[in-house]
Amino acid sequence: MLLDTASLYYRAYFGVPDSVRAPDGTPVNAVRGLLDFIGRLVHDHRPDELVACMDADWRPEWRVELIPSYKAHRVAEAHAEGPDEEDTPDTLAPQVPIIEAVLDALGIARVGVAGYEADDVIGTLAGRATGPVDIVTGDRDLYQLIDDARGVRVLYPVKGVGTLQLTDEAALREKYGVDGAGYIDLALLRGDPSDGLPGVPGIGEKTAAKLLDAFGDLAGIMAAVDDPGSRLTPSQRKRLDGARDYVAVAPTVVRVAGDVPLPAFDPALPSTPLDPAMLDALATRWGLGGALQRLLVTLRR
Repeated sequence: MLLDTASLYYRAYFGVPDSVRAPDGTPVNAVRGLLDFIGRLVHDHRPDELVACMDADWRPEWRVELIPSYKAHRVAEAHAEGPDEEDTPDTLAPQVPIIEAVLDALGIARVGVAGYEADDVIGTLAGRATGPVDIVTGDRDLYQLIDDARGVRVLYPVKGVGTLQLTDEAALREKYGVDGAGYIDLALLRGDPSDGLPGVPGIGEKTAAKLLDAFGDLAGIMAAVDDPGSRLTPSQRKRLDGARDYVAVAPTVVRVAGDVPLPAFDPALPSTPLDPAMLDALATRWGLGGALQRLLVTLRR
C-alpha cells in the first residue's frame, strides 16, 4: 500500500475541524485525521507493506523547465536554490513535521527523494512491486499507474477520508474511455488548472477521450493533424497544430517518473512502535490521544 501522504493529510486537514488541538492550542486536525485514516486503511485492507510517500520537491525544476506554468499559481515564495515554498494553509504547515515525526516513531516507512514528487516515488515503487499494489491518493494523476494485469489499483477518497472509490481499469474505461497508460494522453490534452497544465485549448475531457478512441494515442492524434484525409474537424486540426510545442513536452511532465533513486528502507507494516519513548512524548506533547491509540491497536492485530 502506497500513500500519497500530502494528498491525504490535506484531506484530513479539511475534513477534521480545526478545533481539534494540542494541549497548547496548536491545531492537530491533520495529524489526528491522517492517523485515523491510516488506521482504517490497515484495518480494512491489511497490507503486508505500507509506505508513506512524501513530496521532497513538490515542484521539480525539471518539470518547470518544460512547462513554466507547472504549479506556478501555488508558489508562496520562490527560492533560487532548493524547492520553492508551497502556498499552504497557515495552520497546516506546522503539522507536517509532527506527521513526519509520528510516522518515524511508529516505524511506518516514509520515503521522499530530493528533486521528485511523491507521485514519482509511488510510480517507482509500483513499477518495482512483485505483487498487488493499492495506491491511496486524492490525485487523479496517479490513475496512469492503474494496471489490472499487475494488480495495481487506486483507492480514491470521494468523501473526506472515510469513503474510498476503488479504481481499476474497468472503472477508468467506464468513466474516461481509456486505460491507465491512456490516461496520460487524456490528462495532457485536457489540461489540469490545479497543476498549471494548460492542455490544448478547446480540447476538453470528452473531446480528448473521443480523439483517443478514434486515433489510439497521442502520437496517432498528432499524425492525424498532418493527414489531410483524417477525420479531425478543421477546428480540432487547428488547435492541435497550434499546440505542438506543448504536446512535445507535456508527456514528460505528466508522466510520473519510474526511475527515482530510492534510499534503503523497510516497508514492512510494524506491529509495535519503532521508538515507543519518542511516540509517547509526541502523543503527550501534541495530544494525539484516541487517534494514535486506535492506530496502535489496529497495528497489533
